[in-house]
Formats: sequence, structure tokens, C-alpha cells
Amino acid sequence: MKKSFLYCFAGFSFLLIWTSCKHDEDKFISEGNIEYTAVVMDKSNSMASMAPSKMNIKFKNNKSCVEMSAGMGLFNTSFVSNPETHTMLQLVKLLNKKFWMVEDENQIKKEIGEYKIEIKPTTETKIIAGYNCIKSIVHYTDNSSPDFDIYYTKELNIKNPNFTNPYYSIDGVLMQYQMKKFGLEMKFTAKKVTKETVEDATFQVPDDYKKISEKEMNQLFGSLE
Repeated sequence: MKKSFLYCFAGFSFLLIWTSCKHDEDKFISEGNIEYTAVVMDKSNSMASMAPSKMNIKFKNNKSCVEMSAGMGLFNTSFVSNPETHTMLQLVKLLNKKFWMVEDENQIKKEIGEYKIEIKPTTETKIIAGYNCIKSIVHYTDNSSPDFDIYYTKELNIKNPNFTNPYYSIDGVLMQYQMKKFGLEMKFTAKKVTKETVEDATFQVPDDYKKISEKEMNQLFGSLE
């Protein structure tokens, strides 16, 4: 009787462990989509009306594509990060005009260097979009902005996910963070992670896009202010 009970208990325990491992494998995905909410931190900013209300990050084979849309779809932009080539591709669609540019490793490092921040790790955690996330505190060393919290997870199978942004020292996928670009600061919070097939074309330049320089791309965004 005791042996039967022990065998039953062992089998039940194994089932629990197997189920737990299977659940973790289902979460630890290397291909899919993360949907974020997007909130403008300064509503008085001249570009606030053009800011998106959500963002999607599609990922596959450690590549990622950040997609944002504003103005009822009249303005669309994407940032494609490729850790293998150490480049970041930017695609912009404004009305019927379509442009692209690419930043190499030196350009990426230069842009990151403009962010004067210090990242302070903590042991605090919270669940975001079903994932266990670790908190860090971001401090601007020039005191130009107040400190804020960011959260990241190690439960997604994406290597070196932050090599193109100021949080490059964080080994995990950002699930809540703030970013300033072209003078507009926004807060992004993950709300849903989906395992799905991502087409290779997501990370490539469409044939009908025109190549422009970094200076021309900055002028394009400057014209939106």
C-alpha cells in the first residue's frame, strides 16, 4: 500500500515538473511578437499629436523589428536590429513617400553615447504580460530628467536584444521602459507576447523604398514638428 502511494506520488510529482517545464518552454520563445502600449511623457511636445499609442516588436533568429504607426496610419516607421551585421535599418512611410536608411556599428555607438544615463540594478521583480521581470532604475547623470524604472525579462529567447539602444548593458528583453527620440520621450509597456511565424521579409527593405542619408532622415522627422 505504501509502495503504491509512493509510486503514485512520484508519478504525480513528475507530471507537475514536466508540466512546469513545458510551460516555461512555451514562454521561452525565439520567434513571435510583443505588443506594447505607448504613452507620451510630455503632452505639450510639438510631436505629441503624431505619437503612436502602441508598438509591436517582431522577432526571429535574434533579429527584431520595432513597428509603430501614427496619424491613423498616415505615418509608419520601423527599426530593424540585426546583431549579426551590427546594423540598424530604419524604414519610414509618410503618406505615399517611402524611405530607408541604415546605421552601422559606429553610428549606433555614437547615438547611444548621447544618452547620459546610469542604470542601477535592483532585486525587485513584477509580472508583465505573463513574464517575470527584473527592475532597474535609470538615472540621468546630467540630472536633465527625473529617475524612472525599467523592467526586463530573461524568459524570452532573444540574444543581445538591446545592442542598438541605451540599455545595451541589460541582458534581457525590455518589457517596460522609456525612450527619447527626436526630442519626444515615450513610455512603453508590454501587454501581450504571442508565439507566431514571422516572415523573413519583415527584416528586409521593400523594393519601393528609397534610400536616404541619416541627415535626410533627421530632416524628415524635423519637418513633422
